[in-house]
Amino acid sequence: MPVPHNRARSRIPSSARGARGARIARDALECFAAAAPGLEPLVAGELTALGIAPRTAEGGAAFTGSVESIGRANLWLRAASRILVRVASFHARAFHELEQLARVVPWERYIAPGAPVRFRVTSRKSRLYHTAAIAERLAGAMAHRLGAASTVLQAGDVEESNGENVQLFVIRVAHDMFTVSADSSGAHLHLRGYRQAVGKAPVRETLAAAMLIASDWLATDPLLDPMCGSGTIAIEGAMIARRIAPGLHRRFSFLDWPEVEPGLWARIREEAASAIRSDVAAPIRAFDRDAGAIVAARAHAERAGVGADIEFAVRSISATATDEGGPRGLVATNPPYGVRVGEAERLRDLYARFGQVLRARLAGWRLALLSANPRLDAQLRLPLEEQLRTRNGGISVRLLIGEIPAGNEIVD
Repeated sequence: MPVPHNRARSRIPSSARGARGARIARDALECFAAAAPGLEPLVAGELTALGIAPRTAEGGAAFTGSVESIGRANLWLRAASRILVRVASFHARAFHELEQLARVVPWERYIAPGAPVRFRVTSRKSRLYHTAAIAERLAGAMAHRLGAASTVLQAGDVEESNGENVQLFVIRVAHDMFTVSADSSGAHLHLRGYRQAVGKAPVRETLAAAMLIASDWLATDPLLDPMCGSGTIAIEGAMIARRIAPGLHRRFSFLDWPEVEPGLWARIREEAASAIRSDVAAPIRAFDRDAGAIVAARAHAERAGVGADIEFAVRSISATATDEGGPRGLVATNPPYGVRVGEAERLRDLYARFGQVLRARLAGWRLALLSANPRLDAQLRLPLEEQLRTRNGGISVRLLIGEIPAGNEIVD
């Protein structure tokens, strides 16, 4: 099955892409692929590879499409957080206005009568600012239109149920303008389903994939993560290399929408399954000095279906890359950040040693590294450039990318 380009950002089978220039369906939906700050252009690029014309915006990328487009976006987007669908927008400055206008919203397209629902409401610079009261009025309007009251769950209730079969509506109120969106994804898109036990500072699956996309990694080139932790970067790399859709083994909220064609998802999913490659084209290796982390990483890879595609080993930074010479590839890793008091000083030697190992043994390779501390970056002594800024686990981080120059031999 042909692939448009050989880079990580475009490794989407042609069968997954819609026809370019096709007429928009009569029931075209206004959609939004939400993304973490800094990842918006990457998500827009992924949508383009799917044959969907995106409009990059703060917090993600907007697009117009059908339910099929929504299904393909949920199935294939690697860096997006969730796919929202615009349901309605209106002005309301009093609760009686809100109640009246909310009864006109076509709730029946996105939820069955009596099905559990959750509202996520934010309000700023508006007359109606009490989010719980807004959610209460919306629930009442929904019950009036559907003829049955839904169970309204709170965030904690949804977490306990893992978000299954709970339809989320995202309500944004700004300057008295209400925007009502239906979440088509359900659980966050980073939850691929393969990761359980994680390390102390795990990188989300969406961010791991974004690192590889932003670095223009060629899936035909070797990939190495010498501080792999739970193995997420290597696993996402293997899934890209084998064209495994990240949403292939999970369920999405839009499948419960009353108007969705029953056979649609089966067809889209079958197309994705048929596009999977039997193996990776180049070695993917993941090392860590923690034996327990390697055990967990192997289990995650097996669960993701790429256990045979990644070489895992217990190795320290000093032992990294002793046999990795040969074809140039990418070193992609998420090292300790040193954000706590006193941690940075203890990590100075680690970063300095890491830079020394890379210069001595992997000259000519590229490095993609998440960093939260410029002082530690300097210890690497590598010519790195900031590619993007985002957040990981609530910490501001930068993705630094650059080619590794030749250096002196390692001094023990």
